[in-house]
Amino acid sequence: MLLSLPALVVAQQKIVPLTPDKIYGQLFKDVQLQKILPDGKTFVDCTPKKKVKDIMYNYGMMKNNGMDLKTFIAENFNLPPAPPQLNYIQQEKDAAMHIKNLWGTLKREADKTVEGSSLLPLPNAYIVPGGRFREIYYWDSYFTMLGLKESGEVTMIENMVKNFAYLINEYGHIPNGNRTYYLSRSQPPFFCMMVELLAGIKGKAVYQQYLPEMQKEYAYWMEGAEKMKDPAFKRVVKLPGGTMLNRYWDESNTPRQESYKEDYEIAEAVAMELAMRIKVSTPEKLKEILDANKAVTCTHLRAGACSGWDFSSRWFTDPNNIHTIQTTNFIPVDLNCLMYSMETIIAKALKLNGKTTISKSFTGKAAKRKAAIIKYCWSAKTGFFYDYNFAESQQAAVISAAGVFPLFVKIATPAQAASVAKTVTDFLLKEGGIVTTTNKTGQQWDAPNGWAPLQWTTAAGFKNYGNTALAKTIATRWLALNNKVYQATGKMMEKYNVEDLTQLAGGGEYPSQDGFGWTNGVYLAFKKMYGGKN
Repeated sequence: MLLSLPALVVAQQKIVPLTPDKIYGQLFKDVQLQKILPDGKTFVDCTPKKKVKDIMYNYGMMKNNGMDLKTFIAENFNLPPAPPQLNYIQQEKDAAMHIKNLWGTLKREADKTVEGSSLLPLPNAYIVPGGRFREIYYWDSYFTMLGLKESGEVTMIENMVKNFAYLINEYGHIPNGNRTYYLSRSQPPFFCMMVELLAGIKGKAVYQQYLPEMQKEYAYWMEGAEKMKDPAFKRVVKLPGGTMLNRYWDESNTPRQESYKEDYEIAEAVAMELAMRIKVSTPEKLKEILDANKAVTCTHLRAGACSGWDFSSRWFTDPNNIHTIQTTNFIPVDLNCLMYSMETIIAKALKLNGKTTISKSFTGKAAKRKAAIIKYCWSAKTGFFYDYNFAESQQAAVISAAGVFPLFVKIATPAQAASVAKTVTDFLLKEGGIVTTTNKTGQQWDAPNGWAPLQWTTAAGFKNYGNTALAKTIATRWLALNNKVYQATGKMMEKYNVEDLTQLAGGGEYPSQDGFGWTNGVYLAFKKMYGGKN
């Protein structure tokens, strides 16, 4: 589809484009591990200036002859364009108008196929987050759509829903983003909520229109559930008594394409720590053990990226050490709440389609999931919802904004909602909104950072239970912080420091990005609900 025939493989009777590491082999590894380009995402977003086979032949001939790799890349590849400076409307002091003007800058028209590109072409226009994120992103897009709705951009919302339906039909799921290197994983599943959002604008026929894709996505997340023998398979976890819940998972176990050096070095370090603790009979046996260990580490890192929380102490057994990442051992409370929502929305769509028997089946699945979430994720002792570590048969200890998702999808009891509100007020509510977790680790999905999607899900959750005062407090504090940073910089940022309003957010594998799709969306939606000075 994207590449010439040598760059394609056939998997499950579908033609799937190869990822950059498969296309460029040792060249890919050399560029990424030597950090020839400052951002690991840059090379995987490049397009070749020549035929791939010619580039690889030339690289093989020149590699051991003192070549300058940076020059070789410049001569053989088109680097992606630098992100636009989005604070160009400095004279526009109103943040809401700034955002509405930005939709055109963040818009991408329907893609054209480019040989050698990692981009998965989409048939309709879409909105990208901004900065280094040059493609559509799955869960980002739901929150972006909230703002598009307030801007009257209904056609764009519909185009984006069509694009996600296309991805489901083409690849069997919605990847992390429309890049070949994202195909091995998805992200928090908001597609059904996108359909619900669009149906709220255009009518119930939307549910019927996208029912096949909603069911296909559900099948992807539940793949293997009917024939499970092991406690976990891909995205499904089987608990005692046959209860089925979900986890984040990536089909690959190598360093991520776009963060190759970072993942490679973490996996190597974890393996070396293991090597110092064990004794084996032969060097070959040691290598076998360490290679398996590296694969496991990469699986956890990739699953962390699938969660959208890349990275957070939520996934670590030692909150301060990413080397202890164990993402696939956790049943995340937020993911399973989204799965519950998926089941209820599909049940509604089936009923509208006259398929009452299977509709009742999905209603039953949702009821079982609700009971399981409360059983495994609710702590009566602390009065909060937590992730569940099924490998250790115990709840995680990290207090995070994910624990409010049961309120977002309305499965908590009123008493539980009141208890969650107290915990949030005591531990997560800060001067600029909701902090992601209580842990300060240097990871971007930990304190002191706050993120737009979590402000929305948390405020919406409390609003669902009549706690309008707390919902308004979260929203207005977030709006005020967004406004403060915008007035100082002319930018809407990817993430914010909600604890120290004089400091910018930090952490993560790349500098904080501006643009920014989901911040824009949540800002406009909150502003519609609660107002706020600019």
